Amino acid sequence: MAVYLNPGEKRFLEAVHSDIYVDKTEMILYLNHIAQTEQKYMCVSRPRRFGKSMAANMLVAYYGQGSSRELFEKRKVAGHGGWDRYLNRFDVVRVVMTDFIKENKDVETSLLKMQKLIVRDLKKKYPDVDYFDTEDLIQSMYDVYDETRKPFVIIIDEWDVVFRDCKEDRDGQKIYLDFLRDWLKDKEYVALAYMTGILPIKKYGKHSALNMFREFSVIAPMQLAEYTGFTEDEVKELCEKYGREYDRFKEWYDGYAVSDVVPPDPNYEIQKSTGKQPEQKHFFLYNPVSVVEAIINGIIQNYWNKTETYEALAEYIRMDFDGLKEAVSLLMDGGRVKVNILKYQNDMTSFYTKDDVLTMLVHLGYLGYDADAKEVFVPNREILDEFHNSTESADWIETFRSFRKSQELLKATWERREEKVAELLEWFHDTAENKTYHSEAALSYAVQMAYYAAQKYYTTIQELDSGKGYCDLVYLPSPRNPEKPVLLIELKYGKTAETAADQIRARNYPQKLEHYEGNILLVGINYDREVSNEGEKYKHHSCVIENA
Repeated sequence: MAVYLNPGEKRFLEAVHSDIYVDKTEMILYLNHIAQTEQKYMCVSRPRRFGKSMAANMLVAYYGQGSSRELFEKRKVAGHGGWDRYLNRFDVVRVVMTDFIKENKDVETSLLKMQKLIVRDLKKKYPDVDYFDTEDLIQSMYDVYDETRKPFVIIIDEWDVVFRDCKEDRDGQKIYLDFLRDWLKDKEYVALAYMTGILPIKKYGKHSALNMFREFSVIAPMQLAEYTGFTEDEVKELCEKYGREYDRFKEWYDGYAVSDVVPPDPNYEIQKSTGKQPEQKHFFLYNPVSVVEAIINGIIQNYWNKTETYEALAEYIRMDFDGLKEAVSLLMDGGRVKVNILKYQNDMTSFYTKDDVLTMLVHLGYLGYDADAKEVFVPNREILDEFHNSTESADWIETFRSFRKSQELLKATWERREEKVAELLEWFHDTAENKTYHSEAALSYAVQMAYYAAQKYYTTIQELDSGKGYCDLVYLPSPRNPEKPVLLIELKYGKTAETAADQIRARNYPQKLEHYEGNILLVGINYDREVSNEGEKYKHHSCVIENA
């Protein structure tokens, strides 16, 4: 077998014959469905250690010229009709881009080398083809296709290496994307193009050079959702087979929540009348490599650091974006953070907000993503361990101290300890870069930052309309924490906390929240900049807390 053309089934055989193998061959059924159609371009992005290369090796063995029927007849895919539709029917070109694209190496030169090697394999298999220009990969593949009428399956592993290892080489990145477009787009010789990597396709301006690809990311894996990692059922089966404690595996390695697509319904009108529609499936995925290691070793621990050192995570979470460190502290406490994933540029250098950093951490596997709530979270204990390792430096001390104070403030509010709330608000005021509040709006911002830890339990609403006025801040319990009291916070600047509480009552703010009756706290906060600073116990802030 050649190195790049039809490299054979050896690598997939190694996976199948390993101590632990989880059968994901049913994925082939979907690829067979889209092969030689307009949907034949796929970019599959997942974190490291989530089986990307194993899946690519499986496709090489299935589609490539050879005799792998016996191998696949024993797999799950063979339980479906027409499973062998494209078995060994194509020439497969398999390229691992990390073999060519290297840091500090010219991208164009690397691509030329790769093309020459593929053409060499073509010439070995098809020596009688009339090649027009053996220096031109695209033309050579056309020449072979014209002679044989047999299209190619092109499998590219680590497709995104140029964005990971050549982060600053913008010219090289564009050359690379243009090459992939020219090689693959609208080419008759392509039966299926399957790319794998960590990052989704890079965005350049309004258009992408690879806009023909459908993206199957860890955020939106669509039809490949259950093949993105180990499912709960698969891990349970492994634990039963090898005598391991499933609950501990769930605690350490579970947590990547994904959903597939709602399938098109050919009997829509019939099912509309019955009220039964096709449903989206939801999966909780496990890190495959960590599960396999723990099964084999019998030791539940952090195996993530075998692949990547904690410095990789530390580099990103210490970036100087407003609110990033606070978000990390909240996530490490088990909270969730709302994130806009749409502006991320799908590279490792173009960061403009904390949302960009948090979105990248989802693609790297450091965070899970809830597509319905649009929230990120730390998925499991293994990843939490990585966050702890990455935040042990001195520059995190003050962030965690502030977060602990915020937790203390929230608890004091629940317990109606007015003096303690005022004392903690004073602490946040004193540690803020801006030592004075110039308006009620500035006070509102400062109070929200002080209550940052509340995001674990609440949804924050600013300026809630009561019909008679607006309540400055409202903290509504999230569906995961319905037992927490609603916090109605009214702010005053240069008046009294009692005045703030009186306003809440006078404008009947709780009436808007009558379904929370019996579980509402009215919190009046005042800031008086004119308070004398003589004496140890002076405070600019005062607080009144009452049950509604």
